[in-house]
Amino acid sequence: MALLILFGFVAGAGTALSPCVLPVLPIALSAGATGGRRRPLGIVVGLALSFTFATVALVYVISALGLPDDLLRKLAIAVLLAFGITLMVPPLAARVEATMSRFAGRAGIAGGGGDGFWSGTAVGASLGLVYAPCAGPILAGVITVSASQPFTAGRFAVALSYGIGSAVVLYFLMLGGRRITAPLARRGVGLQIAMGAVMVVVALAMWRNYDIKFQSRIASSLPSILVNPTESIEDTASAKSALDGIRGGSGQGFEATSASTSQKPSGRASDLPDLGEAPEFVDTQRWFNTPGGKPLSLRSLRGRVVLVDFWTYSCINCLRTLPYLRAWDSSYRKDGLTIVGVHSPEFSFEKDAGNVEEAIETNGIEYPVVQDNDAATWFAYRNQYWPAEYFVDARGHVRYTHFGEGEYEEKEQVIRELLAEAGDSVKKRRSKARGVSASAGVTTPETYLGVDRAERFVNPAISPGTHDFGDPATPPLNEFAYRGRWKIAHESATSEGGSLELGFGARRVYLVLGSPGQARKMRVLIDGKPIPPGLAGSDVHEGFVEVTGQRLYSLVDLPRVGKHLLTLEPEAGVMGYAFTFG
Repeated sequence: MALLILFGFVAGAGTALSPCVLPVLPIALSAGATGGRRRPLGIVVGLALSFTFATVALVYVISALGLPDDLLRKLAIAVLLAFGITLMVPPLAARVEATMSRFAGRAGIAGGGGDGFWSGTAVGASLGLVYAPCAGPILAGVITVSASQPFTAGRFAVALSYGIGSAVVLYFLMLGGRRITAPLARRGVGLQIAMGAVMVVVALAMWRNYDIKFQSRIASSLPSILVNPTESIEDTASAKSALDGIRGGSGQGFEATSASTSQKPSGRASDLPDLGEAPEFVDTQRWFNTPGGKPLSLRSLRGRVVLVDFWTYSCINCLRTLPYLRAWDSSYRKDGLTIVGVHSPEFSFEKDAGNVEEAIETNGIEYPVVQDNDAATWFAYRNQYWPAEYFVDARGHVRYTHFGEGEYEEKEQVIRELLAEAGDSVKKRRSKARGVSASAGVTTPETYLGVDRAERFVNPAISPGTHDFGDPATPPLNEFAYRGRWKIAHESATSEGGSLELGFGARRVYLVLGSPGQARKMRVLIDGKPIPPGLAGSDVHEGFVEVTGQRLYSLVDLPRVGKHLLTLEPEAGVMGYAFTFG
């Protein structure tokens, strides 16, 4: 824990020196330059405390109530705007300052006089809300990965140390700012109004997402070490190990080998390596296909061979492995094999138990499946992939791993060897598993529509909010273009009458779609013409897709890999998440 606290402090200080601080810096400098001598101290105290509160308490509340992910940002903008307007009206600012001073005096708090400490604390509190989204991806994952996990002092300490690290750097920046503006002190009222105007301008700029656009432009032209100075710290083995623990891991994790380096079975069970004891299923939610919906544990499965499969139902790579998993379950369950599908969702809608249950039924899955909504079991295994398979022997030790599709004959051989090692009789005939494999020669990588992972778009920097993208040029191969009006969120994009074009090199095209509240249609064109039945995916009928549930839809199915232009014209309200290709 001491390592994580130190990591949080250093990461916070590093973030205060990165482009992420740009929305906060002008406010801190302007607010710190006015008021009493202890105002900068109040600002950093308020920032550290409110950042900690925002990343721990508010995140839990927002997740529990199902509120929008950008609520903190909107709240921060509102608070900044209110403070800016207050500073621009001197009588109102004086009244607010007096009220805060009286409150401090009644509370018996030292320093509650006219030194500006408490007004600075209020400004710092608003900055903490703005600063919360700046937390590095790993630190943010530490604090927010599971809103359902119980509160711990460890999470609080890491968040607080991060806030303090940032506050210390900002404090020294503000002291420098005060020295520069000290000669202007005799014009204090005018300076206060000007600083209030700065706050209002920055709040309005954030409302229009100009801060994100500017940060993206800066980040794209800077070395990664300047954009994310804490990256090297986050990637250290010791930090990762500690982070795994606080994320909800059991501490039993092991360094799994990739498919390219895993030892292959040789026909003798003793040749399979022992990769360590398999972590338990931890902090899971609903179980499916078990008696009475009761949870399983690896301890209760001792004596059986267990195949732990990490998957999510909108992942095409996962779906292509299901025929093999079903065949192995059918062929070897009576011989001593138990398959457990650990459903670790990629998108928020995949956390819904009803959606998962429907996917299990649709795909004919009869083996046990458990929801891993908070990725606690995922982190316990130190997993990084969908799909990922861990083969556990009868003693509870991992003996073989494989990430991604393929190598199905080798994996079935592993099952047979582990069953034989456990003393189970294995039939001579192998399973008759058949499935669809990814095509060779695919050039277009998986692409996300939400702002968090949007790449290869010809449009200017993608940012949250509603945009009219106009009519950009036709995208080249492996690139995408929004046309018309779209509402862009962190993990999705919702059509408001717009269309989407992509140049792809693949045989098959899939898109994760949803249509909240009602069924909506989406027109599909290829190379500028309505897609004919011979080239359409299984979800396309007469050139249209009817979007109902939130799932993966098959749009294109060509005879062979080719290079084409795909145009999608969804009705307003259709939501898109991610393209995959095969």
